[in-house]
Amino acid sequence: MIYSQERENHLIFWEKLEAHCGKAYAGEVVTAPVPEDFQKKDLIIHFKSCGEGQIRVPFVVGENRSRTWVFTLSDHNIELKHDHRNKDGSPAEITMYGGTSPNTGFEQMQYFPADQQTVDMIPYAAGNVWWVSISDSVFTYNLRRVSSDDPIRLEFDLTQEVEAPVSPWGWE
Repeated sequence: MIYSQERENHLIFWEKLEAHCGKAYAGEVVTAPVPEDFQKKDLIIHFKSCGEGQIRVPFVVGENRSRTWVFTLSDHNIELKHDHRNKDGSPAEITMYGGTSPNTGFEQMQYFPADQQTVDMIPYAAGNVWWVSISDSVFTYNLRRVSSDDPIRLEFDLTQEVEAPVSPWGWE
């Protein structure tokens, strides 16, 4: 017997992301150790660009505006890529890595094992898994490297908007 859902989980998750379009939020690293380049820096995400099938979320760390998370919707899953830019706006040497959810996931969480493009670019990242969760109050970004005992978890408070940061590098 086959059971079907009215709406697939990845579409509900997508709508939760879209609800924050245009908004910015502060966050923090909640795992230890805190990555050195994140220590004592403000962490801000900005749901800056929400177009047909794509949501771009710049992630600003202090004065570093090099990172944007790119979510792309397909029929049955979501892709997460990491767009990294140099100060002049050109693509960084390592950019557009990430993965695609292997199934429709959960309404409040999607996970993204490293894809082949990532493995070709960053061989040691073959075992990476990223996951993102969203509730009414918290957005989390998580990374687990199979080769490391130190997962990374960032939490952003969705109950308090902050001023949107300056555009990320490459967006001017």
